Amino acid sequence: MGMGKQLRTYGWLGLLASVLVTGCDDAPSANRQEDPCAEPRSLRVEVLSSDGAYIQGATVTATNLESNVSITGVTDDRGVTTAINENLAPSAIRVMATSGSHVSPAQQVEWTCDACHCTPVPESLTLELRD
Repeated sequence: MGMGKQLRTYGWLGLLASVLVTGCDDAPSANRQEDPCAEPRSLRVEVLSSDGAYIQGATVTATNLESNVSITGVTDDRGVTTAINENLAPSAIRVMATSGSHVSPAQQVEWTCDACHCTPVPESLTLELRD
C-alpha cells in the first residue's frame, strides 16, 4: 500500500509540473511567431501656441509630396499626436498643424527605410501655431 500511495503522489506532482510548464506564458515556444515588421513607425508631433503652451485638439496633417496622400491626427491633452506614420513613406512629407484660425508653418520630413520599416527623419517635430 505504501508503494501505491507513493506512485499516486508522484503522478499528481508530475501532472502539476506539466501544468506549470505548459501554462507559463513567458516560456519560449516554437509555435510563437512575432513579426518584427508588423507595427508601423510613427512621427511624434507636438503642437504649441506662440507663447509655448501645449495645444490640445489641434489638427496635424501630413501629406506625401509625391502621391498627395494625407494622414491627419488630433493632439491629445499633452499637445501630441503620433497618428502620422510610415504609411506615407518613402517619399518626403509636409507636416503642418491648425487650431481654429491659427496655422503652423509647414515642415518637411524625410524617411530612412530598411527591409522592415521607414523611420522619420527627424523622429519628432514641434510645430508652433502662429497668431
